[in-house]
Formats: sequence, C-alpha cells, structure tokens
Amino acid sequence: MATPLTATAILTVLKAEGLTVHEHSGWKTHNRDGATGKAFGPVHGVLIHHTAGHDDREICYKGRSDLPGPLCHSWLGKTAGLWMIGHGRANHAGLVDMDVIQALIAEKSPLPRDDQVNMDGNDCLYGLEIENLGNGKDPYPAAQYRQAVLWAAALCRAHGWSEKSVAGHKEVQPGKIDPSFDMDVFRADVKKQLAAKPGGTPAPKPTPSTPRVDLSRLIQAAKADPPARQGHVTYMTGVNLVENALVKEGLLGKTYAGDGSYGTTTIAAYAAWQRCCGYTGKDADGIPGRSSLERLGKRHGFNVVA
Repeated sequence: MATPLTATAILTVLKAEGLTVHEHSGWKTHNRDGATGKAFGPVHGVLIHHTAGHDDREICYKGRSDLPGPLCHSWLGKTAGLWMIGHGRANHAGLVDMDVIQALIAEKSPLPRDDQVNMDGNDCLYGLEIENLGNGKDPYPAAQYRQAVLWAAALCRAHGWSEKSVAGHKEVQPGKIDPSFDMDVFRADVKKQLAAKPGGTPAPKPTPSTPRVDLSRLIQAAKADPPARQGHVTYMTGVNLVENALVKEGLLGKTYAGDGSYGTTTIAAYAAWQRCCGYTGKDADGIPGRSSLERLGKRHGFNVVA
C-alpha cells in the first residue's frame, strides 16, 4: 500500500517509462472525492480494463447517466495514445473481493478466486481503460498493448511494487471479463519491463485468454438459483458463458441470457442440450455434467475447470 502519486508525479513517471502522455482538460482535479466524501488512497495496485467500445475517451471522462465520471485514471486508445482522464477517486473498479486486494498488497501469486464483493476498489486502485470491444475478435495493436505494459510498469516502479501488484478487472470482481487478454502473460511482460531500464525492450503482442467455466460453481448455481428469488445470481461469469452458448445452439432465447442467473428456463435449455448429447432421463435434468459442458465449451470457446 502507498500514498497516491500527485498529478505531477504521475506525469513524470509515465513519461520516464517512455510514454507519450496526452492530458484531458481538467483531469488534474477531476475525481469523485468530493461527491463521495472519500479520499483516494492508500493505493494497493493497478487495475486493467477494456472499455467494451470504441471512441469512448469522452465517456470515460464524463461518465454515463448511471455512473458519473471519471471512469478511469488513464484511457488508452487504439491509435489516439494514452490520455490522462482523472486524478483521485474514479468510478472504475466498483466493489471487489477483499481477499484479492490483500493478495495484491502482499504480492502473492496466484491471486485467489474472486468469489465475493466486500470492499470498494475505487478507494485503492489505479485504473486504466483500454479502447477495445473485448469480444475476443477486436485486436489490440502491438503499440497499444506496449503502452499498457509501460503504464502498469511505470506505476509499479514508482511505488516499488512488482508485477504482482497488477490485476485485471476480471480477477477482482465476480462477473467481469475484462481485459480480454491473458493477465498472467501481461504480468510477465510488466515484469520484463521492470527488469529493464525505463522505456526498454518492447513488449510482445497480447495473448488472448480463453474464458473458463468452473464446473463445481456452475452446478452450485444450477441448484441454488431456481428455488431462490427471481434473478438470484450465484455464479455470473460462468452462467453467462453457458447461456450465450445455449443461445447460439438455438436452445435458449436471447431475452433469457445475460443476467447471470441459472433459472428454470436455463435448466430446461441445458436439459435440451444434454439430450442433444445423447443423454436421457435423469441424466438430462439440466444440471451440467463434465462431458456435456466440455462439449459445449469446445463448440463455443470456453474451457471447463474443476
């Protein structure tokens, strides 16, 4: 943990790392400190996001109707470069898992699984939003990815942190999928940069990550969500991946996908998928099994873990 860098210091360390830095008008005093009554800091690490859109620098500065800006500290465009958006508390992390934050503080690896939200990440994490659709098909230009590595390395270097103080949004908050590249590879690239002189060896291209569905957590959701209140969510990320796959198979309507709840309609849709796999009777009850889930994942781009 550390005292947040001043605006002047942030500019200095980013430029020293080899970055060209653009400054949005008013960024040095643009924050949520006054509106929330919470001061930013101490800081525990840096958080990486993708924006899920294009040409969204101003959205990150101004915010949305449901979420005031700034939505990050820095925005990194595909071709527009790195822009300073805010300084202080920003609405980028939201509620996060305290266990993961404690691991960032202790620089433990690997990070624990994010399975709860019991801490405000906006209090203690620097945030970078990278312009990208995040759909696995939108590429990250090599120059853009390198700048992301330099941004993370600069802040880590300034605070005396290692690459183990870097996390992706998908690693600290259940249900998040950003950024859409492999964070272990990203941390390795930050480690290489920290071992070099500032502005040193260029980082390689990003390595796409394959989404993972935890079978045990999915089974838990399939048993817990249907009898609970409407919209109850046990395992948002995995359920969303499975529901989207069932939609593509024509077994589930789009209106029933995306809420993260494994309700009765999803039970029926997965039972239909099990029948497509040749199962009958109690073996086609809508509760996922490894074989049927692996088959669905192979067709629709996710891996199954225990």
